Amino acid sequence: MKQHKLTAALVLGLATCIAGSTGMAAGPSSERVMVKFKPGAKGQAQQALRGAGAKFHYTFDSLNTFAVTVPAQALSGLRNNPNIEFIEADVVRAPLGQVQPYGIGMVKAPQVWATGTDGSGIKVCVIDSGIAASHEDLAALNLGGYASNGQSWNTDTCGHGSHVAGTIAARDNNSGVIGVNKGNISLHIVKVFDGASCGWSYASTLIDAAQRCASAGAKVINMSLGGSFSSSTEDAGFQQLYDAGVLNIAAAGNDGNNRHSYPASYDSVISVAALDSNKVVASFSQQTNQVELAAPGVGVLSTVPQVSASTTVGGDSYIVAALEGSQQLTASGALVNGGRCTSTGSWGGRTVLCERGDISFADKVNNAVNGGAAAVIVYNNAPGGFSGTLGATGPAAPAVSMSQEDGQFLVANRLGVSATVSTIPGTGSGYEYYDGTSMATPHVAGAAALVWSKNPSWTNAQVRQALAVTAEDLGAAGRDNAYGWGLINAEAALTELEGGAPPPPPPGDTAPSDLSASVQKGKNKQVNLSWTPGTAATVDVYRDGGVIASGIANDGSHSDGYIGPKRSTSTYQVCEAGTSSCSNTASVRF
Repeated sequence: MKQHKLTAALVLGLATCIAGSTGMAAGPSSERVMVKFKPGAKGQAQQALRGAGAKFHYTFDSLNTFAVTVPAQALSGLRNNPNIEFIEADVVRAPLGQVQPYGIGMVKAPQVWATGTDGSGIKVCVIDSGIAASHEDLAALNLGGYASNGQSWNTDTCGHGSHVAGTIAARDNNSGVIGVNKGNISLHIVKVFDGASCGWSYASTLIDAAQRCASAGAKVINMSLGGSFSSSTEDAGFQQLYDAGVLNIAAAGNDGNNRHSYPASYDSVISVAALDSNKVVASFSQQTNQVELAAPGVGVLSTVPQVSASTTVGGDSYIVAALEGSQQLTASGALVNGGRCTSTGSWGGRTVLCERGDISFADKVNNAVNGGAAAVIVYNNAPGGFSGTLGATGPAAPAVSMSQEDGQFLVANRLGVSATVSTIPGTGSGYEYYDGTSMATPHVAGAAALVWSKNPSWTNAQVRQALAVTAEDLGAAGRDNAYGWGLINAEAALTELEGGAPPPPPPGDTAPSDLSASVQKGKNKQVNLSWTPGTAATVDVYRDGGVIASGIANDGSHSDGYIGPKRSTSTYQVCEAGTSSCSNTASVRF
């Protein structure tokens, strides 16, 4: 489980919608504009505007500007007035609606919504740190829960569980963000972590939590958590749940190595890797032979219990994240462009915009503050928002990060306008950017629930297979340790489940065929498979719709050490690795 301490403020601001003129219902057309007069020419400009029939709204002496409504036919003459520097539209600002985080579109959730499928009728269980049930984007969800630590399941002291829940289910309510299921699914919350830093739990607590999820009727379990050591009891517990029809999904881990993390690395659990907005695997995402799917996990914006930082410029609010180490302060100053802030400037009392890049965040902030900055905003040099650290306690000025889009807009349109930056936490419905496979996992859990809601009679194995065979192949061809089968595609998975045509095999390939299966009895019980290999170099072996061996040599045989319950049946299939080019199915009875 990985959580940044860096936070992004609640989006309470105004949209940057731009409108042209405001036409009148009757009479001559008029325009609402801002008129900048030349230094020392305020009186002359004011007289000219009055002579043109202007209606005055505001006077900004520090900006040498009037906000007025004037007859449209007067604009040409006013623009030629020697006392007026320029005239621009007084553009419209409307209340900001919802933000759709990039991951929602990347997993193709909106395309599924368009079919009328919205997650209704499915319950997802989130085993985590609880949920901020009063949050504006979570408050009206169908919620239930349990807290294993004696605390309240519907509170969240560290924010991790609320962030996960928001990605799965944040409501479509014209505010904040929207989740994969738009607030239509049910959530069952099992709280196993508590405290400001989330704390930790045990394998036994997780088994109990997962069983409570199943008892509550959850079809999908989201586990944005993990540990380095396996447990045979835990493994058996999740296999039991999978056999009972529950789809278990967990984070692959954030150590950036090839060690297994559990429960993600059990065969009965889907292990999820993290991607950035460019579909590149994150450097922290663990790469193992158990990674099954990949999803957005870098700079993911979602719901958290409180507002932790804020920035307003000229009355408009912007999403920001407090740079770790920034002192908790509030400061204001006219906005100025500091470029990449690679050296100390002359910024006495101003709020300095610094673009990310070239030097560390700490150096940028120190350069700005040494030049007299009252506050510092570091904006991204790539699309989206980000989190960062100063490495230690920063200077006596609030310092935050901002998305590239907002930073570039401010540089182009708001220089000279008063900007207030605060890193003092406050109560309310918050929104934060987090990184981690913890953030990728709810994209998969949410997508699984979304497509499953189309037909709840489908099995967990069918949903799992559909997500795998329709994933967008990334990295090395076929399944690989970094991306698994690739980026989930909810739209394609739904098509697959509804019987859509599978992707064709590569030209000239011959699929495995003539599969047979038999149970080997005696001391070493196992299922023996044999088939005609075809032309593929490697194959994947499926049992009951789930992958049990991936990318193995296509030598025509495989032994499965699994023995099912007495009088149960299992069905096997062999497919070219990473494709839907498969053999016949073969079943055995135990």
